[in-house]
Amino acid sequence: MDLSNLQPAEGSRSSDNFRRGRGHGSGNGKTAGKGHKGQKARSGAPRLGFEGGQMPLFRRIPKRGFKNRNTLNIVGINVSDLERFEDGADVTLESLIEYGVIKNIRDGVKILGNGNLTKKLNVRVNAYSASAKEKIEAAGGKAEVI
Repeated sequence: MDLSNLQPAEGSRSSDNFRRGRGHGSGNGKTAGKGHKGQKARSGAPRLGFEGGQMPLFRRIPKRGFKNRNTLNIVGINVSDLERFEDGADVTLESLIEYGVIKNIRDGVKILGNGNLTKKLNVRVNAYSASAKEKIEAAGGKAEVI
């Protein structure tokens, strides 16, 4: 290692990191990369998306419906999907991922009542439909809400 091999650390230099308007020898002097006159050369140039008084694209395109920002993304699982567990097993959010029933918990898991259950299971998830709770308890298991 000597002085001729020194270089900055990877990612430490930004391409937009040079000083503008410091003389023509810098390669970015005089007009400082803004060209000659015009609206874009002045301070207070138009904001992003401004189209010179024409109705901007974002306002021209139709907007439909309502997007609720507080909505929850609940994963639904049918009672029949619980058949892959052994008799007497504890079914938790972690075990559902482990057995490949679901890939991601997202905002919660709800057991739905489609299908039949023949095994006695202790199920601990976020929510149940009424018919799912009946089927789990009819098979001799427990349905706990966490």
